Amino acid sequence: MTLDTTKHAEQTPDAELPWAELGLKEDEYARVREILGRRPTGAELAMYSVMWSEHCSYKSSKVHLKQFGEKAPESDALLVGIGEQAGVVDVGQGYAVTFKIESHNHPSYVEPYQGAATGIGGIVRDIIAMGARPVAVLDPLRLGAPDHPDTKRVLPGVVAGIGGYGNCLGLPNIGGEVVFDACYQGNPLVNALCVGVMKHEDIHLAKAAGAGNKVILYGARTGGDGIGGASLLASETFDTSKPSKRPAVQVGDPFQEKLLIECTLELFREGLVTGIQDLGAAGLSCATSELASNGSGGMRVELDTVPLRDSSLSPEEILMSESQERMCAVAEPEKVDRFLEICEKWDVIATVIGEVTDGERLEIYWHGEQIVDVPPRTVAHEGPVYQRPYARPGWLDALQADDPAALARPADGDALREQVLRVAGHPNQASKSWVTDQYDRYVLGDTVLAQPEDGGMIRIDEESGLGVALATDGNGRYAKLDPYAGAQLALAESYRNVAATGARPLAVTDCLNFGSPEDPAAMWQFAEACRGLADACRTLGTPVTGGNVSLYNQTGDLAIHPTPVVGVLGVIDDVARRTPMAFREEGQLLYLLGDTREEFGGSAWSQVVHGHLGGRPPAVDLERERLLAEILVSASRDGMVDAAHDLSDGGLIQAVTESCLRGGKGARLVVPDGLDPFVFLFSESQGRAVVAVPRSEEVRFTDMCRARDLPAARIGVVDGDEAAGAGTGDAADGAAIEVQGCFRLPLAELRAAHERTLPELFG
Repeated sequence: MTLDTTKHAEQTPDAELPWAELGLKEDEYARVREILGRRPTGAELAMYSVMWSEHCSYKSSKVHLKQFGEKAPESDALLVGIGEQAGVVDVGQGYAVTFKIESHNHPSYVEPYQGAATGIGGIVRDIIAMGARPVAVLDPLRLGAPDHPDTKRVLPGVVAGIGGYGNCLGLPNIGGEVVFDACYQGNPLVNALCVGVMKHEDIHLAKAAGAGNKVILYGARTGGDGIGGASLLASETFDTSKPSKRPAVQVGDPFQEKLLIECTLELFREGLVTGIQDLGAAGLSCATSELASNGSGGMRVELDTVPLRDSSLSPEEILMSESQERMCAVAEPEKVDRFLEICEKWDVIATVIGEVTDGERLEIYWHGEQIVDVPPRTVAHEGPVYQRPYARPGWLDALQADDPAALARPADGDALREQVLRVAGHPNQASKSWVTDQYDRYVLGDTVLAQPEDGGMIRIDEESGLGVALATDGNGRYAKLDPYAGAQLALAESYRNVAATGARPLAVTDCLNFGSPEDPAAMWQFAEACRGLADACRTLGTPVTGGNVSLYNQTGDLAIHPTPVVGVLGVIDDVARRTPMAFREEGQLLYLLGDTREEFGGSAWSQVVHGHLGGRPPAVDLERERLLAEILVSASRDGMVDAAHDLSDGGLIQAVTESCLRGGKGARLVVPDGLDPFVFLFSESQGRAVVAVPRSEEVRFTDMCRARDLPAARIGVVDGDEAAGAGTGDAADGAAIEVQGCFRLPLAELRAAHERTLPELFG
């Protein structure tokens, strides 16, 4: 077979190439020919096809994502923003933190264990490529109906993959979510966030500068797994009639990744790296084109020097392979020997595969023959940009008009009690310990808070106690009802969760999971969510530092709920001042912060009790969210509260349930005058939290709330110790949640309902 060189391409302009099979549109292929002034070689076609895929080029989302820059709030903390491998923020004392969230949705449906495992591996490499040591991961998950047979295939595999890879790396898993809904049946969402810590001077960027500098590929050998994997798999809707749309999922090796981490950090410490890029989606096609595009010149690569696991791979396959645990670095010639020595020390394969040139082209050779000669920016950064048509769907009016106010409410205290149990035991509100117990949450010894706390918290400086907190949130039901408000509510909940721990919210990363961009309704949802999130970030002063877009989460005509998942990072000066969610001291006073209204659109109660989705989501009040956060952070810092828990899915009673079960204490609640007990317990009004206040701090705390004009209503007291009633044989003798005048619910009964759900479903 004749090698398809650039010279051969010029001599055979009419040769047929499989551009459509590789995911390119006819006009895109024509554009490639226009750029090159000839037909592409097979290797060039491979590069353009993966780099111009939806997953890599953001061709349908760029026009909307630019709002995150145009509307970005001023931030003294932002050190590196959108456009690099991960955002970086200043957290004080000379420390910087980098964090980012990405998706591995489609691969995790095809092969749950490896799809989820390599999702963790990929996001970790993004963090080390910035110069940071990874310190924790989080994993927001969305699965199909909990009783569906395929969910029983996907969830255990995904959880095992996340735990297997993360545990082997020695990284604590400190947060995330597990949400079930039938809309995710064919398109589960497996999002992964990683956070890393470094000093300001340790920040590294992806660029190839300095003619004569060497390009070094190091890490695992390149194999046939994942050829075109994430980049092509995530750029089409699933269609069982087209197996070609389901290429091989990458295979991960966490032990190789651990060596890669330590090797890379030592290379950084010795100042041997000029530029660096991890190999994730699009593999070498991405690493070489992005490094060259971000640099000051060109690049020449000898592709036949790439270490292979499979000697039969063609040049095109090598360029498209998404084999894991690989990095590409640029080093000055005089530093190459030491670079290779360190790699050998860590048993990491390293090979010089090329050099930076003073030209403007990316040139790739195969056994001396030129197979790629392209302007690198056209591959990496100047792909297609689509103004996809979008329109508000006609069905939305009827959905919003289907107000849950018409749903039957509990007639008496007994019915109210029964519905509290049902909501607490639903898979979405039930304990997730079946999942989180498979993760190591405390390895490394710096985990301060982890699931099921409102936010995960990591200490980053042992002497001062400086730490960071992170939370991820997103409610697809809210976003289905109103994607603009739904995106803002996702940010607000994550922001509130971080503040509830005592950390000051600082910056945002997002993973925008939506249906097909070729569907005008799904594209409208995406556009509205971007607009809502950008507006909210500007109001709250939290810039978007980076993230990920996952489109084509659709099977045929069935799309997922629009699901913007928002991660918020906050900083706390001393982790000893953090606020946990557990009620631990009897006699402490319970205060409800914020306003409670009749807001049930998209609520947990309407879903669990009535199987209903309709109406409008709760109102967004970002200024109230900002005020609530300031109060929570100040109260934590000054020792005015011993526990805090934000109110979200399931309302007040769900928050109280979780705090009581976490601390093994009961609570007596009193319904405020003029408020319906049902609304008091189940409303999902936003901008609210419940806090436990020591009696000695009540006056100081309420004076602060009053001075800041934040509603604070005393609603009860922590009362009863679950341990005191243990062994009596009568649940009624133990601690309970009592809503005076309505019902009494023993913690033992509540715990049984809350904790048995997932083990019974998944064994």
